Amino acid sequence: MSILKVARMGHPVLRQRAREVDATTVRTPAFQKLIDDMIETMVEYEGIGLAAPQVHEGVRLFVAGISGKGDDLKVVPFINPVITPVGEELVEDWEGCLSIPDIRGKVPRAQEIKVKAFDRHAKRVEISARAFTARVIQHETDHLDGVLFFDRMKSFETLTFLDEFSKYWNRSHRTVPEE
Repeated sequence: MSILKVARMGHPVLRQRAREVDATTVRTPAFQKLIDDMIETMVEYEGIGLAAPQVHEGVRLFVAGISGKGDDLKVVPFINPVITPVGEELVEDWEGCLSIPDIRGKVPRAQEIKVKAFDRHAKRVEISARAFTARVIQHETDHLDGVLFFDRMKSFETLTFLDEFSKYWNRSHRTVPEE
């Protein structure tokens, strides 16, 4: 397995719609290696998700940490995902991105979703997700459509560098930092 180079904001691959992957391609050793390399890269950079365009591959694939039993986190590949919001509830919360290092901002997302995708064996799966897991899946699916989290923000007032996020925002989720 290999650690892959992560594309940063400004690279054209991050703004292009990724192409769908057919089942025969999913089963190839090269595609399976891509999945494994993406998982290793995500873990190396302490991410919770990573989309193929972020590693310079224009295919509809992402990997994400999904809550398992107890506190276990299982990293799962999603191929050709299609998201359907459940209900109309939107929640605004903090997001960051490996392609936009050291920046955070509040992004509105559906609180609950259903996602249909292929797994790494090209079998159709359907997963229901809520809260943080739903946010991760939506964020990574956006990458497959050439959308960055900045594009979803209502305003840039919460846009912050990670150092300032830790000092002023993360402790009590204040909307205005105290002087």
